Formats: sequence, structure tokens, C-alpha cells
Amino acid sequence: MKRAAIGLLTAILTASLAACGSSSTPATSDAPSGAGSAFPVTVDTAFGQVTVEKAPTRVVALGWSDAETALALGVQPIGASDWLAFGGEGVGPWAKGLYEKAPTILGTQELSFEAVAALQPDLILNTRSNLDQKTHETLAKIAPTIAAPKDVIPYGTTWRQQTELVSKALGKPDKGKELIAGVEKEFKDAAAFSGKTAVVGAFFGGKYGAYVPGDSRVDFMKELGFGTKKDVDSLAKGSFYVDISTEQLALLDSDLTVMFPIGGDAAVLKADPVLNGIPSAKAGHLVILEDKALSDAFSSGSTLGTSYAIKNAVPLFTAALQK
Repeated sequence: MKRAAIGLLTAILTASLAACGSSSTPATSDAPSGAGSAFPVTVDTAFGQVTVEKAPTRVVALGWSDAETALALGVQPIGASDWLAFGGEGVGPWAKGLYEKAPTILGTQELSFEAVAALQPDLILNTRSNLDQKTHETLAKIAPTIAAPKDVIPYGTTWRQQTELVSKALGKPDKGKELIAGVEKEFKDAAAFSGKTAVVGAFFGGKYGAYVPGDSRVDFMKELGFGTKKDVDSLAKGSFYVDISTEQLALLDSDLTVMFPIGGDAAVLKADPVLNGIPSAKAGHLVILEDKALSDAFSSGSTLGTSYAIKNAVPLFTAALQK
């Protein structure tokens, strides 16, 4: 699958809309407090090393959850892409109140480079993206651009990698380590599923599919101790998601099956006799994520969203497996 196609599929499967246009007057990024001595810093990315000469004050966050990551570090982007179509400030409820002024909302799949340049950024974050080199080269002409790390699939940057990249670029590596340690502790405290397997699937436009390792949703389950199904993983061809036909729905069977009703009504999944005929569903081990906030937190792959998902999804998993 071409990168552009992968990017488009990602946007669809997470219910994100290409968010062009803008909101209110852009805010000015908070300069990292006491970070002057941390600069210059050099960050290794998939497109080579990027040097940030001084503490950035006008940060534009384009990558998936880059804005939430910057906010968690105490920096308010002046422009950001709204990948999950939250509206408003372009971040989930777990990041509510972290902006003093709303950022200019930029596009996702249909990004306007002119709109980015008009904000006069001194740093661009694009750490979770489709890894398009031409896009990176264009952005790098506007301002130093922090791309994904090496050796990840499109949109495959983990929450740890994203936090490490962004915190280093912002001159806040210690704060980044603190955020990572906090989420790791939450995972450790909640990891009670060793020996169990889980499949994370989605339903969009009348079609089923499953996420595979390298996607934040599957990685989330692995952090909780779940294993994955090899017969699902083997279908992956350098992507984060595989299509599954109705005739193949048995592939979704596992100790726990988690389903995302993307852009639709969960009632459709509840009424599907084929899905509800797989063993995990019959045993009550099927969890359909009906709550959009929880589904989005699961998909966000940011430290803030991941923490929200741990607190709210784990009880659902525990209850299902106890049936």
C-alpha cells in the first residue's frame, strides 16, 4: 500500500476528518521554563538529525497527538492538526484547560503549507505521520521539523517515542521522562492480563478489520499483558491494519475481543449475528467501545489519552473476562 493510501486509511479508521481552516487568533507557545541552557539540541529522526538552536516559542504540532504531547510538557502550540476531529481546540477532553488560547487548526491529509508558514513557527512537530519525505522536506524549509523516529511504520510512533522526541526538541527531557514513568506505572498497576490474548478490531463502512502490532491500540493491549494472535499479525504487510471479510470473522475470536465502531452506531455490531457468533462474543468476552471519548483516548496514543484509557477501559476488560 502506498504511503498516501496508508495515511488516508488511518484517518478514516480513526474517524478523523481532514480539518482545514482555522480557529481563533493563534496563541504563543510557552517557552520552556529554564530551558535556555538545554539548547542547542539535536534530535535523530527518520529523515536525519534535526538541530533546534534555541528554546522554541512558536510551535506548530502537525503529527498525530503531537499537540497533546506538547501540552503535557507545558507548551501550547500556536497551530495544530485535529486528527480525531475533536473540534474546538483539537484535543481530547483529557487535555481540557491546557490551552490558554485556542490554536489555529490546520489540515491533516490536506495540509496547507502556506497556512503553516503563515504562523511563522520556529519548530514543527510531525512525529507521528505518514512518513512522506516530500512533505517533510517542504516543512523543513519553513522551520526545523521533528519527524518520526527511524524504523517505524507510517503512524507507528509509540507514545514513548513521541514523548521522547517532543520533550527533547522542547528542551524538556526530564519532564518527558517523568511523563513516561507515570504512564508506565499506570500500566504496571493495571497489567493483570498475562497469559490472555486480545484482538482489537474495527468496523467501518460495513467492513471489518483488525489492528496489528505497531498500532497504538494493539501496543496498549500488550502493555496490559495481553498477547496477540499470530494468524492476525501474519496478515500485516507493513501497515497498522488489515481487512477481514465477513467469512474470516473467526479471526477476531480471542480471549478478549475489542471492537471500535468507527463513525457508526455500536448497535450495528451488537446486532450482527456473525460477529456475535464467534466464541469470545458468546462467552461475553466481546467489548464494543461505544463511548467516543474512550475510543478516541484509546486511539490517541498520547500520554494524556493513554492514561485516560487505562483508567476507563481496563475495568471494561476485567468485567468482560470475568463473565
